[in-house]
Amino acid sequence: MEPRNRGRLLIADDHTLVAEACKTLLEGEFHVVGIVNNGRDVLRMAQELRPDVVIMDIGMPCLNGLDAGEQLKRILPSCKLVYMTMNMAPDVAAEAFRRGASGYVVKSATASELVTAIRRALRAESYLSPMITKETVEFLLRCGTTFSDEKKLTPRQREVLQLLAEGKSMKEIASVLNLKAGTIAFHKYSLMRTLGIKTNAGLLQFAIKNHLVS
Repeated sequence: MEPRNRGRLLIADDHTLVAEACKTLLEGEFHVVGIVNNGRDVLRMAQELRPDVVIMDIGMPCLNGLDAGEQLKRILPSCKLVYMTMNMAPDVAAEAFRRGASGYVVKSATASELVTAIRRALRAESYLSPMITKETVEFLLRCGTTFSDEKKLTPRQREVLQLLAEGKSMKEIASVLNLKAGTIAFHKYSLMRTLGIKTNAGLLQFAIKNHLVS
């Protein structure tokens, strides 16, 4: 019989080996309720499984980790987010905390660091990997600096942009978002006009710059 206070974890990473290794590492102390490999499945499975903590990468297909995390915190406010990522940029870490993260761990860290971050999240505390300059992250949070370009877009436009940048067709995007292809075309036109971008290559560059895709 499992201890009642054993934290329930959902692991989200599009690299299967990383996700499975993470599960093996953590299931001795925590209860791993599932593994998913894209941001949309994070939202779907979190609502079904009700984890205490979601461990998630930033660079997730279909819906990136930052947007998925922000949506998850609106749906399940009590669920904690611990990001596990290769991205060491202080502005990305600050954005993660701004959107509701409890922890931010780089993948080159030790295993014990991830465990510490999860334990702190379960105690409603925060954790930042020491490989990232804490003072810089705190400064960015205090001054309110955000991904200003990305904030010009609506959440739906960001979703469409990411899927376009991943190479999906209008029809495929319409299927993913449960919308009509004409609606997707309208969103693409609107976001290109808003950003002043005229080519698909320009959209891809913008998506990469704003961490919508890796």
